[in-house]
This record gives sequence, C-alpha cells and structure tokens, in this order.
Amino acid sequence: MIPVDPPAAPTLFQAQLRPHCSLGPTGFRVLMTAVVLAFSGIGTAFYALGAWPVVGFCGLEVVLVWWCFKLNFRHLQRYETLRLTAGELELRRVSAAGAVERLTFQPYWLQVRLEEEPSGANRLLLRSHGREVSIGGFLSPDERIDLKHALDAALRQQRSGPAGL
Repeated sequence: MIPVDPPAAPTLFQAQLRPHCSLGPTGFRVLMTAVVLAFSGIGTAFYALGAWPVVGFCGLEVVLVWWCFKLNFRHLQRYETLRLTAGELELRRVSAAGAVERLTFQPYWLQVRLEEEPSGANRLLLRSHGREVSIGGFLSPDERIDLKHALDAALRQQRSGPAGL
C-alpha cells in the first residue's frame, strides 16, 4: 500500500509581497553606461589639466555605484507569502540569501493591526496568542493599508464559515 498525502486545504486568500523595483536589467545597463561615460569625461578633463589622481577616484566612484546597485538588486530577491486556509494562516518569508522562515497562525484568534505614526509611516502586524510579527516592511504605507483591508475581509469570510450556511 502506498501512502497518500491528504488533499491540500483550499486557499481562501493568498498574497505574495515583494519589494518594488523600478529599475530593470536594461535600465541598469543604460544607467551604468551613462555613469561610466560621465565619469570618463570628468576624469579625462582633470587628466588634461594635470590632476591625474582624479582619474582613479572617478573609476572608484563607478565601481561604488555599480556595487550599490548590485547590493540593492540582491535584496530584491526577498519576499513574503501569506496563505489563508480554513485551518491556518501561513506566513512564509524568504530572505535575500534564500533562507525560508515559516510561521503559522490559527485564523480564528488572529488580529491584523496597523500601527500608524504621526509622520505617516505605519507597521502591519499579525498578532495571536501573545506572538506578534511584522509583515510587509518593504511595502509602502498605502500598500500596507490595502493589505490589511484585504486580509481582514478574508479573515471575516473565513470566520463566518462556508457561504449559504
């Protein structure tokens, strides 16, 4: 006899949260080409004036700009996934290095809280049984508000039970 896994519970709500990236690979190449050309022009002008050490600093600045963008692109690999079923809310976090953290919450007791600051910044929290977890740290304040409303609606629907009963 071959053991069979039980069927997965139907998903009532699912969201994948990713950091926003406004600069794609083509844009990065264009930007770096412009940076190299600009610093080459600056370095050439200073070299012609006899200030040849500036050329090395211009090259160092190009490398520093490239490294900062690559570091930023690495951090864009992280994401969070929320999945609500009848029995649990699963939060799955994947770091930029690929490490996976999985947290589960019983949806009946789960509170979704939005802590707002006078500056307009906010923090979205999942709270249950004395445990509190911040989610969507890389989202904009408006995106966190939208996520809170969507998650609250899904939890209300889940708590009310199947439609028609």
